[in-house]
Amino acid sequence: MTEQRLRFAIFGNTYKARDTARIGSILSVLRQHGATILMERQFARQLSKILRYRLDIDELIDGRDFEADFALSLGGDGTVLKAACRVGEKQIPMLGINMGRLGFLASVLPEEFATAVEDIYQGRYRIDSRSVIGIETEGEPLGIYPYALNDISLFKRDFAAMITVRATVDGQYLNTYQADGLVVSTPTGSTAYSLSNGGPIVPQSKVLTLTPVAPHSMSTRPIVLPDTSEIRLEVKSRSHNFMIAIDGEATKLHEGTVMTIRRAPYEAKMVVRGDITYFSTLREKLMWGADPRQ
Repeated sequence: MTEQRLRFAIFGNTYKARDTARIGSILSVLRQHGATILMERQFARQLSKILRYRLDIDELIDGRDFEADFALSLGGDGTVLKAACRVGEKQIPMLGINMGRLGFLASVLPEEFATAVEDIYQGRYRIDSRSVIGIETEGEPLGIYPYALNDISLFKRDFAAMITVRATVDGQYLNTYQADGLVVSTPTGSTAYSLSNGGPIVPQSKVLTLTPVAPHSMSTRPIVLPDTSEIRLEVKSRSHNFMIAIDGEATKLHEGTVMTIRRAPYEAKMVVRGDITYFSTLREKLMWGADPRQ
């Protein structure tokens, strides 16, 4: 029986492009299955430069004008987030290959890739739907991609002064945060920047979290909200501007810009192998139960 000819779109971290042996092995596995291989142009260009020969790629990807059955992210979690910007609205399932370190989202090791692809062709996987949040601005255009799989963060531009963030939820006043910043996180992002600032770990559920960064008052704590909430934020700053980061991509906005954050009209799709669970990932990545003396 002939295998289905699947289309795999590959996105990579150009800094990891020097790991050509493992990337070459990944391409070889896909070729053995007769897959159609698409690759992000910038990543392909960097690989070709290092290898000094033209890659055996069927199509190059520019922007969001492409179609694929699956997306492969070669790098760390940051690479998965960048790939999500390209494939999320298309509802293309993503599989993260961990060429980095921690890897909450990039969960498959390169040496496991052949088995993971076999699982895909045999249907031994499931699709997890992940909440995405989006932002709209009033008074100033945002200028960057407005959707986040992990988080949307506001933070100060200078080292001296805090920013003041007035937050309302569904039209009701919540709080005025005086802090170095504020993180609005999805459940996926609860193990990222929000966690490093004392935010809660939230299993995949229909919630959002607001976590202050170094708040002026110790009584200011993280809060969990339904993901149907509409969060409206207004910032005041001594420097009259502030930074905003959407899944790590940052830009400057001016004081007076009003931001509205709400659930996106789509969800990101992640490929999960059958033996992987949310809690097993937490135990492994956070080393719960591990003896630090060993």
